[in-house]
Amino acid sequence: MSLKEQLLSDMKEAMKVKDILRKNTVQSVRGAILQKEKDSHEDVDEEQILDIIMQEIKKRKDALADFEKGNRPDLVADAQAEIAVLQGYLPKQLSEEELSEIIREIIEQVGATSMKDMGKVMGLATAKVKGKADNGKVSSIVKQCLMNQ
Repeated sequence: MSLKEQLLSDMKEAMKVKDILRKNTVQSVRGAILQKEKDSHEDVDEEQILDIIMQEIKKRKDALADFEKGNRPDLVADAQAEIAVLQGYLPKQLSEEELSEIIREIIEQVGATSMKDMGKVMGLATAKVKGKADNGKVSSIVKQCLMNQ
């Protein structure tokens, strides 16, 4: 079953059991997928769907910070629950050790020696771990590894 079919199936199931949070979360992702298809006039593939899910997670994480500043624990709880639902559609996330190892290999591969090479390393790293790690986490580990060079 493709990810797109899984999302549709999960939305239908959430509607049956009246799980409003899951239904709304999945519906928002499906809406983003349909909008992307409408804009590009072609079907999206699995990789593009993963990108959309990661964008939706990022939106909610950004909103989470605002909700915390605004002292809105109800909205914080909702955003965290939505993030948890969305993360269920991503591949197994890499641990920090696994991510560090991949980044060290990339640094050796491109011969990076300073922070000037961060763009090259980040480009390869984000492509290699797409959907398996948060780009913010990747960026901080790349910086850490390059500063220790």
